[in-house]
Amino acid sequence: MTLTSQPLSTATWPAFARLVEKHDGIFGGCWCISFHLEPGENKRWAGRYRELKEARVRAGRAHAALVFDGPEAVGWCQFGPPDELPNIRSRKEYEKGLRTRPDWRITCFFIDRERRGEGIASLALREALQYIARAGGGTVEAYPEDYTAERTSNSFLCSGTLGMFLKAGFRKSRPIAMRRWVVVRRVPRARGRPAPGTSGARSG
Repeated sequence: MTLTSQPLSTATWPAFARLVEKHDGIFGGCWCISFHLEPGENKRWAGRYRELKEARVRAGRAHAALVFDGPEAVGWCQFGPPDELPNIRSRKEYEKGLRTRPDWRITCFFIDRERRGEGIASLALREALQYIARAGGGTVEAYPEDYTAERTSNSFLCSGTLGMFLKAGFRKSRPIAMRRWVVVRRVPRARGRPAPGTSGARSG
């Protein structure tokens, strides 16, 4: 198995859409849009999440590291600046202890149901960090779940596991729910050209 990675873009949208459609829209038809939504947008766009996601991709306002096996996407890691991904889980508790906004957020993962347990999420995370580095780097936050030594539904793990982030060099910052942590890592700017689809994405 040789896996590759490409950014979510207009060119990779068809593969992204095929993976979402294979899984009936993902988590009740969200099309990986919920983290983008401001208060009130959910009602306005109910039933039209595919349209909204595609419009954001075409506008360069939706970022993800897609993992491919041949021509087919088998998973992704979504990332972006806070203005692009405002609707994180445990938002009220998070904002209570917020001192400085990060440059980037990593909000969710999705892996093809037939390919789970192969390390695809970890690969997607590594690729997302590389895209962030090539787009200028900065402080990266994520909000994983700590279910160490416990079995749980994949729906609870869409933000990734704490162990995976710690192995990737993140450090625990603070808890924002019983099992949810803010984790942080500083990613240096990479030399060379920005990754396609990420140029100018950094919020500063």
